[in-house]
Amino acid sequence: MNYSLNARAGDLAQLVGLTHKHFIFILQEGGDFQSHRGVIKHDELIGKPWGSQVFSHTGAPFFLLQPSMADILNELPRTTQILYPKDIGYILIQMGISEGQTVLEAGTGSGSMTIAMASAIGPDGRVVSYEQKSDTQNLARKNLERIGLASRVDFKLRDIQEGFDETEADAFFLDVQNPYDYISQVRGSLKPGGYFGTLVPTYNQVEKILYALKQNLFAFVEVCELMLRYYKTNPARLRPTDRMVAHTGYLVFARKIEPSDDPRGEALSKEIVGIEEER
Repeated sequence: MNYSLNARAGDLAQLVGLTHKHFIFILQEGGDFQSHRGVIKHDELIGKPWGSQVFSHTGAPFFLLQPSMADILNELPRTTQILYPKDIGYILIQMGISEGQTVLEAGTGSGSMTIAMASAIGPDGRVVSYEQKSDTQNLARKNLERIGLASRVDFKLRDIQEGFDETEADAFFLDVQNPYDYISQVRGSLKPGGYFGTLVPTYNQVEKILYALKQNLFAFVEVCELMLRYYKTNPARLRPTDRMVAHTGYLVFARKIEPSDDPRGEALSKEIVGIEEER
């Protein structure tokens, strides 16, 4: 997404009503925004400063904003459970995903992680997304096209048991039901020192992933989960909201390493990878 002081044709825009109901769309010259609260012509929005209050032809008020990544992801059409923004933000930072990188994922789903990675790697980077189901992939592609990021993504339809075409990726996020079955394939696609990440909902899956990472010489393994609690914003009655986004999954991260054959480093390499029994 490109950021500027004023709305421009081609920008992704968000109209937010007084009840906080919001609508996200791309501004197009000659286009119309239509809702049950009336019509607003895109030409009336183009050139206005972001944050401006605007009105539909019926007089209904809206605020013109640029949507955040969380806004975009929460509004995605989906057929599968998407990753939550609280997890996605941490994943991007923890895996060092940034401009110009080549990043892989398997399990495209509705494209939420794909969108976040495509935004992070910039116009000079590349996201390669593997998916086994064609209907799921088609939905993700439409979601990427809707916000103007599809050109940064290569979509590949394949059973990932067959492996991946890439061999020097900077990072790989694996979002499938049984990620522990594909760790060797992931290792073959990463550059030395490359980042691995996955999210799973149960302890049992984490245990299997940890064993698979050790067997495939991944190191610096971390497991965590993130909890998010919102607060009511009335200053006279500040307290937590009644609902909380608590457990969504366990995050597992690791790095691909190349242990040395040198006897001086063999013991240390085994300890880092976790081959030796814990003391």
